[in-house]
Order: sequence, then structure tokens, then C-alpha cells
Amino acid sequence: MNWIKKTLRFGEKIKRIIKKRASKEEIANSDWTSCCKGPILKKDLEDNLWVCSSCNKHHRISPRQRFDVIFGKNNYEVLKTPTPHDDPLNWSDSKSYKDRLKTARKKTGMSCGMMVINTNIQTVKITAVASDFDFVGGSIGAAEGEAFLYGIQHAIENKQPFIIFTSGGGMRMMESLISLSQMTRTTLAINELKKNSLPYIVVLTDPTAGGITASYAMLGDIHIAEPGALIAFAGARVIQGTVREELPDGFQRSEYVQKSGFVDLIVERKDLREKLGLLLSILLKKNSAINLEENETSEDSKTLTKAAS
Repeated sequence: MNWIKKTLRFGEKIKRIIKKRASKEEIANSDWTSCCKGPILKKDLEDNLWVCSSCNKHHRISPRQRFDVIFGKNNYEVLKTPTPHDDPLNWSDSKSYKDRLKTARKKTGMSCGMMVINTNIQTVKITAVASDFDFVGGSIGAAEGEAFLYGIQHAIENKQPFIIFTSGGGMRMMESLISLSQMTRTTLAINELKKNSLPYIVVLTDPTAGGITASYAMLGDIHIAEPGALIAFAGARVIQGTVREELPDGFQRSEYVQKSGFVDLIVERKDLREKLGLLLSILLKKNSAINLEENETSEDSKTLTKAAS
């Protein structure tokens, strides 16, 4: 009779999985989400820029939502980026990589995990890029690498500062070394931007991890972070298991990372537009307070962050 019991248990397991998936879909399609005090209307959260009014948690948002908040609705042009081959390695695990991409595109309305725009802050024209965590965990593949390089090239050709809003779990395993090569390619592209004396500002959002942290996320002239954002390379449990020590409270959160010297400023979402405008005015020598002969040499990030604080 063992096989009957095993079959019944397997059937119950399938029911639980289906029920769990159904509940997730119901929550995603409902008017409610949850935070520190339980259910909260998505409309109320949106009115507060997707920041909890009770605990100040900065919820994850899509690139369009982020651009609407910082640059204003209809105040930016989405640039069409190159689209390389979808599945260069014909990857398949529990489902094919092509199916995963189809699901991600349907969910986000984006062709890849990065959106590149042309916009302005306080009359300063800029190129900006943001990643969507809902697109295969914000991971980086060939398409995202091409989008980033396209954005850098656009900034260089138009002599514009470049701002990136990072989010994602690292490189995309379905593309193996093709994905890992994007770390090198993005680094070389940033070097070209800096050779042209154009500012490169990084805004770290929750979560920024893995190969993203190990490449373009830590190469900025200025590093800004949203409050409470996870900023890491390896996971906390992996590190704790390796060093065999208890990790400090708030380890890998933006406040802790700032104390370690990897983040210059922590800025709330509502203040980000103003801070970015001020930093750009300093970096581009448009602020009269620093536009003096003795300050003609480039300011280091420490001086800039003091001026912006």
C-alpha cells in the first residue's frame, strides 16, 4: 500500500503548490500589498512614491515608475536598444530560457531587463538607465549589456552625464560566460565615458548584488543609495557560513555599506531629483559657489558629497 500513500502525498503536494501560486497571483492582481503593519492599499503606497509612511521602507518599483517619480511623467524619451539572440546557449532547466524571457516580457512590458532614456534634470540633459527586478531577477545577460553600452554611447555622442539605477541579483546563469563578459564590457564603456569627462552617477536600489556590485555599480563618481537597500556581492548566509561568525545588525544594508565607505550618500526617494540636480550642477561646474579658478581641478567624491549634504 506504500505506493498509494506516496501517490496521495504527491497529490497533496501538487495542491499546495497550485494554491500557493494562485494566492501569489491573486495578491499581485489585487488592490492591496503588505508592509510593516499588514495590508496597505497600493494606491496609498503609490501616492507616497511607493514608500511606506510607517516604516519608511522603499518598495521595489519598475523603471517607468522610477522615471516618473524622478524625471516626471512624459518628461523622458525611451530609447530603443539593440536586441541580440535570445538564447545563445539553448539553455533549458525546469523550463526553457526562451519561455522565461517570454514570461518576463509579458510581466514587465520590456524587451530586456534594462530601460534606457533620454531626459533632463533642471535643464541638464542626461542619459539614464534603470533595471527591473521583475525581469528574471534583474540579472544581466547579453541584451542588458547591449542596452548599457548603447546608453553610454548615447551619453558620449550627446555629451551628457550618465545616471544608472541599479537593481538585480547579478549575472544571468542561462548565458554563462556571455553574461559574465558583460562585467568587462560595461567597465570598459564606463572608462570611455570618463575619458570624455562626463559624470557617471550610480543610484543603488534594493537589491543590488553579485556581478552587478562587482562591476558597474561600484565605478561611479558618486554612489547614492536608497534607505535600507540591500547592497552585496555574496549572500549574508554564505558569508556567515564561511567566516563562522555572527554578522552585525543591518549587514549589507545601505546604512552599513555607507559606514564601510562604499556609499557616499543615502537619499530618500522624494529628495532624489533635487540631490541629483545639485550634484550634476557641481560636477558640470554650473554651481557658482565652486566655479572659481582655484577649483578648476576636478573635485573628489568626498568634497562633492559634503557640498550635497
